[in-house]
Amino acid sequence: MAATITLNVRVSGALSEFVTAQVSEGGSYENVSEYVRDLIRRDKNEAEAAAFARLKAELASAFGAPDESYETLDAETVIRRGQARFSA
Repeated sequence: MAATITLNVRVSGALSEFVTAQVSEGGSYENVSEYVRDLIRRDKNEAEAAAFARLKAELASAFGAPDESYETLDAETVIRRGQARFSA
């Protein structure tokens, strides 16, 4: 399990009022820590979704290539190319 970190964040003005509204009576969260954890989780989910979308687009492009653009290779050729790439 990852180490726990403690964050100290200072907000004022409109940001402070907004956070207070989120954690007050009738707000969506019981405390500021719960609110911040939820924001971090949502941001993490968005980053993962964006990475997945980029991967899907890359795969769609690769699998959408015409068959003539593919080159048949044997295992020895693939290994030799890989070794050349990493030795350069």
